[in-house]
Amino acid sequence: MRFALFTLLIFIIASSASFAQKSFHQNKVIAHRGAWKANDLPQNSLASLKQAVELGCEGSEFDVWMTADGVLVVNHDADFEGMEIETSTYEQLLTKKHENGEKLATVEEYLKAGKKQKGTKLIFEIKPSKISVERSIEVAEKSVLAVKKMRAEKWVDYITFSYEGGLKAIEMDPKANVAYLTGDKTPAELKEAGFFGFDYNINLLKQNPQWIKEAQELGLTVNAWTVNKEEDLKWFLDQNPDFITTDEPELLLKLIEERK
Repeated sequence: MRFALFTLLIFIIASSASFAQKSFHQNKVIAHRGAWKANDLPQNSLASLKQAVELGCEGSEFDVWMTADGVLVVNHDADFEGMEIETSTYEQLLTKKHENGEKLATVEEYLKAGKKQKGTKLIFEIKPSKISVERSIEVAEKSVLAVKKMRAEKWVDYITFSYEGGLKAIEMDPKANVAYLTGDKTPAELKEAGFFGFDYNINLLKQNPQWIKEAQELGLTVNAWTVNKEEDLKWFLDQNPDFITTDEPELLLKLIEERK
């Protein structure tokens, strides 16, 4: 009896460990701020996340800031409907809404919605603070703690323009996938620092295509933002990247299907 229970426990643990690798889509498509453009949805809203999930995107990217009172919220710009996020309290920000009536989501609310499915990863962008590097590091630390609190580690990959914030995220969770966005580090430097990969501007990669091959040889993942033109999507697909971040997930899915 004990042996049977032990075997069952091992099976459950093994299944949980492989869940992240086997259940998520593997089609390279990362919906930038969710899938919002085709249906005129608010960017970074729960509605745009839901649409990315329904499309079957491999990932849905979202951006995270910290309010003046330490609440992590999901929004791309430094302001929400004209209110500066970093110098406003969350209560103050609740006086504004997205165009579809949604309130500004907290990270916990966003992760809770994302965990209702197991096909689309949540690409968590830790926004660098405009106030200080120290605050950027704090945002990274609180972000990883929030993901752990929500038990959302299997759903989340991190990206950031803050090199210091990225290092903090790696320190907080050495098993986390953390990619760098700024484009001022070589693949070798990122590998040495413990990053998972790079997510660089498409124009930068077209100027430095050797970085793609170098990253692949080092075992780093390759992604680019924000790839919207059909000719750029086709060029980048030819480089065999791991991911492509786009405002046009429907177009990218179509192009990928045509190549099968």
